[in-house]
Amino acid sequence: MEFYSVRDLRTYPKEVWQSLSENGEVIITNNGKPTALMLDIGNQNLEETLSLIHQANAMRAVNRLRSTSMKKGKSNLSDEEINAQINEYRKEKN
Repeated sequence: MEFYSVRDLRTYPKEVWQSLSENGEVIITNNGKPTALMLDIGNQNLEETLSLIHQANAMRAVNRLRSTSMKKGKSNLSDEEINAQINEYRKEKN
């Protein structure tokens, strides 16, 4: 996995695209922090790839919910708490 800064993407786009093509993924950093993941989808179906990414994000949100509930010492969350967590995740995403 290769890391490139936003500046590298602007200054050396050919190198970044070549690395993406060779490795299948590239991480873009901003101020030294990972900010974006570029994936080479090649001949794959775009909708299928996006669907898989959305599933992974949903699973990550569920794992955060579980982690939060365990920190609170609860085994189950109320519907209100679940909806609040979902809304918080949606705000972070936008």
